[in-house]
Amino acid sequence: MAVTCASIDQIRSFYASYMAAAARQPTWPRGYAFQTRLEGAFETVPREMFLPPGPWHIEAGTGGYVETPNADVRFVYQDVLVAIDRHRGINNGQPSAHAQFMGLLEPRPGETVVHIGAGTGYYSAILSMLVAPGGRVAAFELNEDLALTARRNLQTLDNVSVTAGDATLLELPEADVIYVNAGVVRPPVRWLMALRPGGRMFMPWRPAADIGIALFISRTARGFRVNPAMPAWFIRCTGASNSSAGDIPPDIKGAWASRALYLKAERQPDATATAIYGELWFSSEGLV
Repeated sequence: MAVTCASIDQIRSFYASYMAAAARQPTWPRGYAFQTRLEGAFETVPREMFLPPGPWHIEAGTGGYVETPNADVRFVYQDVLVAIDRHRGINNGQPSAHAQFMGLLEPRPGETVVHIGAGTGYYSAILSMLVAPGGRVAAFELNEDLALTARRNLQTLDNVSVTAGDATLLELPEADVIYVNAGVVRPPVRWLMALRPGGRMFMPWRPAADIGIALFISRTARGFRVNPAMPAWFIRCTGASNSSAGDIPPDIKGAWASRALYLKAERQPDATATAIYGELWFSSEGLV
């Protein structure tokens, strides 16, 4: 049997189909529009454009990084983390994980997304396609060099802006979706207040060294609903990764049991509290 090599277009198409399948939620019907749009975004945005020049370093878990034999772009169209700055542990994150996170958030055309920890802009570009037409992405990146690279990489997309700075201190625009790509001990109140009614946030929750959870927060008329969906490990978020005196962090059981988040100004902690921080607390009791 003759063996034929796949073209780069076929590789990209398979990669995009894989990511769309990874994102699928049990409630989605066949041919769900978001899944189709997500597949189109992953197929259209060239991942290699947001990476350093090849050969690339692929993260191999506790084994460190493995260098690709050459700069063939086929190596980066796999479900792998690719180093942006391996000495600082900054990667272009695992595509299937991001596909799952986006599948739970479902950014829609016309919505505003705030992307915190944009890196070099790859997932900002994908988000920009999900909210088009009519939507926009406000990307924030603390590292000035990465922010400059992201701005250059995203310059052809007129619905994306990149701000270099600490998103824990800056005022955020009102957002339908906040997409955080760094581990956070607790969400800054300014992030919660930036969510519009019906707004959704993905936040990698790192309340302790041994806890890493993909936390989804939605703003409702009754408060903030919380869904600890799956394990997630990200580098820590500068400005939001330190505990303060008086904090009562959760144990791992309490973290996974959290179902709501309250501001102390609106409701004081009670017996359902799983974690208590300066201005807010988590509860094991769902919103009523």
